[in-house]
Amino acid sequence: VHNPNSMSKEYDYLIVGAGLSGSVFAHEAKKRGYRCLVIDKRPHFGGNVYCEQIAGINVHQYGPHIFHTDNKEVWDYVNSFVEFNRFTNSPLACVNGRMYNLPFNLNTFYRLWGVRTPSEAKDKIEEQRKRFAHISSPSNLEEQALKLCGEDIYQLLIKGYTEKQWGRKCTELPTSIIKRLPFRFTFDNNYFNDRYQGVPIGGYNKLISKLLDGIEVRLGVDYIRDRTELNQIADSIFYTGCIDEYFDHSLGYLEYRSLRFEHTLLEIDNYQGNAVVNFTDRSVPYTRVIEHKHFEFGKQPNTIITHEYPNAYKHGEEPYYPINNQRNNELYEKYKSLANQQSNVVFCGRLAEYKYYDMDDVIENVLNLWK
Repeated sequence: VHNPNSMSKEYDYLIVGAGLSGSVFAHEAKKRGYRCLVIDKRPHFGGNVYCEQIAGINVHQYGPHIFHTDNKEVWDYVNSFVEFNRFTNSPLACVNGRMYNLPFNLNTFYRLWGVRTPSEAKDKIEEQRKRFAHISSPSNLEEQALKLCGEDIYQLLIKGYTEKQWGRKCTELPTSIIKRLPFRFTFDNNYFNDRYQGVPIGGYNKLISKLLDGIEVRLGVDYIRDRTELNQIADSIFYTGCIDEYFDHSLGYLEYRSLRFEHTLLEIDNYQGNAVVNFTDRSVPYTRVIEHKHFEFGKQPNTIITHEYPNAYKHGEEPYYPINNQRNNELYEKYKSLANQQSNVVFCGRLAEYKYYDMDDVIENVLNLWK
């Protein structure tokens, strides 16, 4: 990774991006005696896990972040910096003014059909699916979903939400988005199956501050704009930005979906009784409402809610979800082969690898680089 022959430069590593990838990499590099400079074009560190404290509540500025993992090494690693609470993600779906539990479990099926036992629920799902048995090889997301779960669940809980999220009809989306639909035949509303789960006590900024402790960080610095000077002060670069931007979009633009967040402070202590409520109606413009105090079991007199709106992505906005269709994946592979030819640059993270990563995967990938 590092070129030890060049001792003339001020830093061993220039780390582009102060999000989770960059912060873990910087921490591990410093631990091994390397001189690091971390830069980020945003006015804050932490990337998308950044929280802003408003009225004593840690507000997840870029959507809800719930840490969950099956990897004990990663869980022990994050807990060595900050203690995590016991928050369990149990989102609700609101449709036509009615509330349903997610993920699909016996609470959901009881609400839908009045069935009470696992066998009644299985029979009902089977009956729903039978009507679409003639679809032998689904050609789009709609056919795939109907074949997996039948009409009721698809129409109420999948169709509207998915079309809002991706900005196109389910009949135009690839089957790969819904490879499988997990059905749970217990009354368990825990969204994740991972063994470990929680939110840092005091918010994610505490975790990032500890990772970056003792490391020089410069905010509001745009690497792409100032790279000529920046490249001269470090031997090696750890790059976490958009890979197509690094190469000046020379082969074309990769596509993303973006998001828009509207934060509102309310003079009440509890707005919706849950951290996350999804709105699966196509007619409701936002996909979900987040009430931040519930991530940390807050008792503040006020509350802050966030409406999350999916957006078309335009270059220069925040890219959130890579659109991993065939065209984009093929384009990414071309960029990746260019990246492999860069001798002193490591491309790592969600944007640099054009892949949606959970937080634990990001950390595991960086720790594996050092191994």
